[in-house]
Amino acid sequence: MEFAVDENDLKAAGAELFEDGGRKGVRIHGWLIESRRHSILTSSNVEEWEQKLHTSHLPEMVFGENTLILKHLSSGTKIHFNAFDALRGWKQEALPPVEVPAAAQWKFRCKPSEQVILDYDYTFTTPYCGSGTIEIDKDLNASEISEETSNLHWEDCKEQIDLVSLASKEPILFYDEVVLYEDELADNGVSLLTVKVRVMPSSWFLLLRFWLRVDGVLIRLRDTRMHCVFGGSTNPVILRESCWRESTFQALSAKGTPFDPAVYNDPSIISQRLPIVKQMTQNLVISPKL
Repeated sequence: MEFAVDENDLKAAGAELFEDGGRKGVRIHGWLIESRRHSILTSSNVEEWEQKLHTSHLPEMVFGENTLILKHLSSGTKIHFNAFDALRGWKQEALPPVEVPAAAQWKFRCKPSEQVILDYDYTFTTPYCGSGTIEIDKDLNASEISEETSNLHWEDCKEQIDLVSLASKEPILFYDEVVLYEDELADNGVSLLTVKVRVMPSSWFLLLRFWLRVDGVLIRLRDTRMHCVFGGSTNPVILRESCWRESTFQALSAKGTPFDPAVYNDPSIISQRLPIVKQMTQNLVISPKL
């Protein structure tokens, strides 16, 4: 998504854009919001990640240095998104492999001289909904592998993100989309984890999305949305909503949806047709440093 930011909008919001190599972002109302995008893991990095994750399987394309960082400067609260923590979630959840027709099974991960038995979750489905820490005067180096997913405290709540206010025509001061990992499942579908952020004068909003389509078999969508309204002198409150949806192609077809996989290229269009299997809302109240 390319867009031009109006300098008057930035000035009116008290915001400042910055860009340096693979880093870009915005400073606004005590927040530093930054995205970093780089190339996929090198072969040596792949070996390192496999050792640390205790696996011999990784997605075809892992963007190990890609990250989105949102830091509240006065409290040191940092929310960030990275591929390693997401894959650690995949490894821990350890879902059984999605069953595919016998003919298709030969296509998955197959080598010319052997048939690979699928005894792991080759879809790389993850329960990941972000990482976080309280950081004091340090800068997160995205190339370093995180040792702790989160020490932030999220509490269940009944509040919901105000999607109506987000639909208002407020100027966008900063936007980016960061791909964390992707796999085309040997041309039998797609497994994709991305995070998008947009910053407006009144708030920031992000969507972390895991999108899976195993052609002819299964569709899975796991969305995590976060929203923070800038609160002036008060400590900001962040809402986080997670919604997991999934369905088989067979179940969708029984409800009249075409069986053709081409119909399911856009998760935003098909999402409302997928039944919800898990949903929760939480909040994170940021406290000042002691």
